[in-house]
Amino acid sequence: MKQKREIAILGSTGSIGTQALEVIEEHSDLYEVYCLTANNKVELLAEQAHKFKPAAVVIANEARYDELKRLMNDLPDVKVYAGAQALDEIVEAEPINMVLTAMVGFAGLSPTIHAIKAGKAIALANKETLVVAGELILQLAQQYHTPILPVDSEHSAIFQSLVGEDQNPIEKILLTASGGPFRLKTLEEIATVTKADALRHPTWDMGAKITIDSASMMNKGFEVIEAKWLFGVDAQQIQVLVHPQSIVHSAVQFHDGSVKAQLGVPDMRLPIQYAFSFPRRLPLSGERLDLFQAQKLEFFEPDLNKFRCLALAFEAIDKGGNMPCIVNAANEVVNRAFLEDRCRFLQMGDVIAETMARATFDKNPDYDTYVKTDAEARCIAGELIEH
Repeated sequence: MKQKREIAILGSTGSIGTQALEVIEEHSDLYEVYCLTANNKVELLAEQAHKFKPAAVVIANEARYDELKRLMNDLPDVKVYAGAQALDEIVEAEPINMVLTAMVGFAGLSPTIHAIKAGKAIALANKETLVVAGELILQLAQQYHTPILPVDSEHSAIFQSLVGEDQNPIEKILLTASGGPFRLKTLEEIATVTKADALRHPTWDMGAKITIDSASMMNKGFEVIEAKWLFGVDAQQIQVLVHPQSIVHSAVQFHDGSVKAQLGVPDMRLPIQYAFSFPRRLPLSGERLDLFQAQKLEFFEPDLNKFRCLALAFEAIDKGGNMPCIVNAANEVVNRAFLEDRCRFLQMGDVIAETMARATFDKNPDYDTYVKTDAEARCIAGELIEH
């Protein structure tokens, strides 16, 4: 009997984590949950643990440990841990074959590094890992012979388009974006949008942080940085296309002029499952793409004046070093402030730009530099919002 693949899910209560569990449930003959982790959602984490019976659960917020322990009293075989160190240690557990990094933000970096060093395959859904420390992560993945399989729908589409192309050079990556809820608004209109407006994404159902990043198009800027590292191209070879229908998930142009794209309905279970099963394609329940219903596919150039955050991400790539780390930290601060009504929508870009100008730049950062940079940039961004 074939042994099931043991999967650790970092961020099991978020949008990606919950859909990953749906994939595992659909293919319970192939996959098993070894570990589930969350930051704060103890009730949902406990509910997931009761259903999937993992070997362990981890709550990152140590203040919620007792509450989780109480909810897990009737599952004595499931070990309960808390804190950042527990996250780093659990991913190294011997039985784990793959770690799905679906945590949001800088917090995903350390456990991802520990998982790579432990030789676990990485299904990467935490974009900040490559945004902050792309060079370091790729060096470690090479050193420890650890595969990194992209879960973002766009990067999965690029990855799928490259299968079978071996060493054929990439001329250009065509990275699609829905354009978010403010695509058709003027700069004047965008100046007065609320968080409720920003949280109404036209296509995807995602967590609040990523939905706001999509509205500002910072999410797309981060995906450009990710694509640079994942596929070994220069930022100049990556073109962002606003594609409101979200049917073409991204494409690759080769040096003979041929373009290969991956199309499908907007369903995150597909890229999650492909990362789990690669190189196999497994059956997946759900809606199928009907091109007769799609009617038209449109593509537009993004307006960098309206979406300053995307321009700032390109600036960060050009500067290199720890600049993407500075941008990520500042963005996490302004994103949270906007969700808490402490910051206006367009002010987010202003604060990120000012943080880029003030934070200490390091051309050749190591892991410790990234940690210090993250702390410094958060502090600067926080002060800028308060004043």
